[in-house]
Amino acid sequence: MTDSSERPDGCNAEADAVVLDAKGLRAMAHPVRVQLVGLLRKYGPSTATRLAERLGVNSGTASYHLRQLGAAGFVQEDTERGNARERWWRSVHQRTWFNDPNLAEREPEATLAYLQSVAATYTLRVQQTLNELQTMPRAWRDDFDMSNWALRLTPEETAALRQEFRDVVARYRPDTPEAAASAPKGAERVDVIMHVLPELDLSSAPADPSSPEKATGTETS
Repeated sequence: MTDSSERPDGCNAEADAVVLDAKGLRAMAHPVRVQLVGLLRKYGPSTATRLAERLGVNSGTASYHLRQLGAAGFVQEDTERGNARERWWRSVHQRTWFNDPNLAEREPEATLAYLQSVAATYTLRVQQTLNELQTMPRAWRDDFDMSNWALRLTPEETAALRQEFRDVVARYRPDTPEAAASAPKGAERVDVIMHVLPELDLSSAPADPSSPEKATGTETS
């Protein structure tokens, strides 16, 4: 965890972000936990029962994973809402950063499990939008986009592209309670999901193509 107002990549970031260490990486290396944290960040405090209904799992499973997340410092009980009958949980942070190549090398299995969980969550988010596309207002359907561009870049050029994209996104209104309160009429939540996927030719592939070092630089919210 970090109290710095700077992202690991040097850009300004929210103070309520967490940078994954070894303990946090292992705690988040499960798809249900990634989704639980995401739901609490998006919709606010909730109970294990309500979260379980959203995820399609039983409440016991949700409760177990919430306790594990609590032990790792990602969520905590919302004592102002809870009572003797049900416990409410809230997210401690609004964003998660993972961009430590050394940690990825030390924890290859946890790294892969975490990144696969994040990827699965993104896939579910895209599918949700597709399922709702036909019933969306025309203005939102017209703004929906799924695109890809095949480029041929060096690692340095790829890093520059990624930073430029982040700089563009940073110019727009974030989805926070404060921003929502002052947003103009008609503003809704918009998820911008970025994938930068190296596709190495076999002739130029490294000796260990499964190395998790290339998977760093991940941000989830």
